[in-house]
Amino acid sequence: MLLAGKGCAEIALAVGVARQTVYTWKHVLSEGGIDAPEPGRPAQMNAAQLVSVCAAIMQSPTAHGFAIELWMLRRVAAVIQRMHGVRFSQAQVWRILGSFGFSPQKPEKCVIERDVDAVRQWKRNTWLALKKKPREKKAG
Repeated sequence: MLLAGKGCAEIALAVGVARQTVYTWKHVLSEGGIDAPEPGRPAQMNAAQLVSVCAAIMQSPTAHGFAIELWMLRRVAAVIQRMHGVRFSQAQVWRILGSFGFSPQKPEKCVIERDVDAVRQWKRNTWLALKKKPREKKAG
């Protein structure tokens, strides 16, 4: 319709969209159409490289030389740089992980040296003795 010379308001009524939408379409058409290259900076990694990064972080962090079993943004960034020579900020690594479907997870805090039996015994004996008891109400 735009190529046929119809007005934006007329097209908006015919198609059932807002006029601003038609103006956006008109701008896209004047910039080369829907087959025009995407505006902005070109991607630094292709789809195959992204798939290899996803496969790498599905492995254990210790398999990549890290001391503990915990992925962090800077570690993922280091793996990407090691594998493909591309350096990303932590914000961009966050976006990449989000595109893979990952979400932030916090590890459970647990004391390694904790003696569960001693804690249970303390709760049963010492804590009950220390715990405040409700006062008895006086009659009358």
